[in-house]
Formats: sequence, C-alpha cells, structure tokens
Amino acid sequence: MKAYVVNQWLKGPEDLVLSTNVPEPEPKQGELQIEVKAIGLNFFDTLMIQGRYQIKPPFPFVPGGEFAGVVKKSTVSQYKAGDRVFGSGFSFAEVITVEASKVLPIPKNFSFEQAAGLYITWPTSYAALVLRAQLKAGEYCLVHAAAGGVGIAAVQIAKAIGAKVIATAGSTDKLEIAKKFGADYAVNYRDKDWTEQVKKITNGHGADVVYDPVGLIEQSTKCTAWNGRILVVGFAKGTFEKLPTNRVLLKNISIVGIHWGAYTKNEPESIPKVWEGLFGLFESGRVQPALYHKVYNLANLPQGMDAINNRETYAKVVATVGGHDSKI
Repeated sequence: MKAYVVNQWLKGPEDLVLSTNVPEPEPKQGELQIEVKAIGLNFFDTLMIQGRYQIKPPFPFVPGGEFAGVVKKSTVSQYKAGDRVFGSGFSFAEVITVEASKVLPIPKNFSFEQAAGLYITWPTSYAALVLRAQLKAGEYCLVHAAAGGVGIAAVQIAKAIGAKVIATAGSTDKLEIAKKFGADYAVNYRDKDWTEQVKKITNGHGADVVYDPVGLIEQSTKCTAWNGRILVVGFAKGTFEKLPTNRVLLKNISIVGIHWGAYTKNEPESIPKVWEGLFGLFESGRVQPALYHKVYNLANLPQGMDAINNRETYAKVVATVGGHDSKI
C-alpha cells in the first residue's frame, strides 16, 4: 500500500516521501483496520513530523491525525466490516489500524470529506465554548482566525448556542467566509485598531468570551468584558505570549486552557457528553462541516500542509485517498 513513513525528524512537509510498498498493518485486539477514504489535515501535522509536537511517536511512524473511511477488519463487537467511520489515528496511508475507542460512526448524510475533519476540530471548539467558557445565549463571543478549521467550527457552535459572534481574520475573503457560516460581525485583526472596533461593536461592553487559536491574548485583554473568559486554544503565530496580568485582575478575566487531547487521560467522563452535544447539532442541520475549496489527494498531501502553514487556506483542508463516491 501507499503511505508516508517518517524515519527521522523532517524540516517540513516538503521532505515527506510517499512510499508505495508499505505492508498493510493488521489490527490487534481492540483495533480496527480501516481503508482510508479522506484525511483531515492540521497545523500540528507539521509539528509532529518536525518533532515539535507534544506527541513524539517512535520511528518509523506514519504521521497524520484525522481520517474517515470504511472498516475492513474488526476485532470488536460494535463495528463490522463495511461500516463508515471517522476518527483519530496515524492516517497518512491507504490502510491504517486504530483503536476502536478512537473511532465514531459517520453522521448521516455526511461525506467522507466532511467527516475527515470532525474528530479533533469540532470537539475542541465545543469543549472550549461549552465546558470551559460556559458560553451563554446573548453573550458576545470573539472568535479569532474564524475562517480556519477550529475557528469556523467555533463560529457555528457559538451561533447555535445563541451568542453574538464577532469573527476576526486577516483578509476580506476570510471574513466573508466567516460571515457565510454565521458570524454576526467581522473584524480584520491586521487593522491597528481592531480592539477598538470590537469595543464599538459591543457598545463598550467587550467580548464575554474570546476564542483564540492564534496567540492574540495580550491584545484581546484590551477588548474583553468584565468577567470575560479567554480561551487558549493554540499558538498558530508560533510564539507563547506574556500576559498583562494587571488587565486580567482589573477586568476579572479568566484565562482558560483547552487541551481536548488530554481529556482521555484526565476527564474521560466528559467525552461522551461532548459527542452527544455535537451529534445533536450535526443531525439537526444547525451546523455543517466547512471545507476548503481545493481538495488534495494522497500524492500532493504535503502541498495541503504547506498551504495551511502559509495561512493560505480557510475552513478544513482535506485530502482524499483513492477514487470514491464520497457518499458511499
């Protein structure tokens, strides 16, 4: 089978080489063998192949974090061959094995491409807004990088909750995409006065919840409301910020971290609640996966990673594996 195999830390996606004679992995007890149909690409995929991510698999390993596909072989009772599933696993390959606990059935009417980006992106945003920030209807929710993978999910979830959503992005095109998926207001965070724009939109109140996967917390404290909650989702800018704790004190601000991947170890009882909430939204049609207009394939997958790293993309970037009808 074809797969990307990493034997040493790489400089970047351009160093990935697609191997064509990799043996198909066999599932152990508790695992599934999956024929991959689509792969969800993430910024952390690059960090992983560079050895800069918190998870450092032993060499050799197949990188990747999200997938959708069809079960080929099952060692557990809840799944059988032919089932359409999505999940998290080392996914840059035509066939993979994955623990059954890291797989879920694809929601009705979702394509493989839509499902490939669900497993990490959507629960991250849902857990951040619902569990950690406890966002309420009527509150102002400021979503940074609102046209990105987690950002566009956050916009839709916040709207479904009933919040007033202020989207930020770095271009007019991306702001239009955020508005298309439900944002009430749009602000370009490249504008020097963007925090003043947020305050004007909120009539001086400020944002009750700030969702930040970029690294704009220091600036966001200037336009955060009293009792505001700032969610630390990620660091797309590539640096860790020093916070103005005087503003944190004076505005009663809570700085709230969200590390969805650590819930399995530290708070497993919350995982089913998150997925129950999400499946309710998926099946109601109140939210829908948003995909980047260009769909990559296994051969040019590194180009998709580069596009993410260069901040050229919006929504979820997906690569398909093999020709298929995405609805089957």
